[in-house]
Amino acid sequence: MANFWEDLYEYLKFLQKIGVDALPARKNIRRFLDLDLTPPPKSLAEIESEIRNCTRCKLHRTRKNIVLGEGPESASLMFIGEAPGKDEDEEGRPFVGRAGQLLDKMLETININRNEVYITNVVKCRPPGNRNPQPEEIEACLPYLSKQIKLVRPAIICTLGLIASQTVLATTSPLSSLRGKIHELDGIKVLVTYHPAYLLRYPPKKKEAFEDLKLLKR
Repeated sequence: MANFWEDLYEYLKFLQKIGVDALPARKNIRRFLDLDLTPPPKSLAEIESEIRNCTRCKLHRTRKNIVLGEGPESASLMFIGEAPGKDEDEEGRPFVGRAGQLLDKMLETININRNEVYITNVVKCRPPGNRNPQPEEIEACLPYLSKQIKLVRPAIICTLGLIASQTVLATTSPLSSLRGKIHELDGIKVLVTYHPAYLLRYPPKKKEAFEDLKLLKR
């Protein structure tokens, strides 16, 4: 451990010498997976136990239940949304409300059973009023998401919506430029599509989402 801090100190001195006086605030998940010094979790239950005692951000004050995720630890496909809603907060499960019902139907269209995939969110506690999670809340939960990815190690990740997609890919690009192509995260393929809640508000976009699903299936 001492060597790590010495190396880090020398690296920061080097950056300062070449004129770098600030580092980006947004973490890159791949970098986190590569450099995380904590022992890797042995199970999803271990991660869930850790989150139950989490007070890293203010969302712990208003949550009823944490929502870690759901699905087999050996799933080859992982879906990542942005945050739990009211129904999820009540039940402690991801995507159980109207958006979850639509997600189930979306999976059915490409002959995938929900029980075969792992589903989670970037943020594990419900933001009040179902607002978008704030940057500091995303930052606080990012280590948990990274541990889930590290443990499940899916072949493919499908991000649902702008916040999940920008967080996982560590980008500020709009959803329109991220969809329709295969990205990569530490050797894992990443595909981007709309969040089911967005599709409920804008049904015409379902056609585009179906094209994303066909690419996912291929």
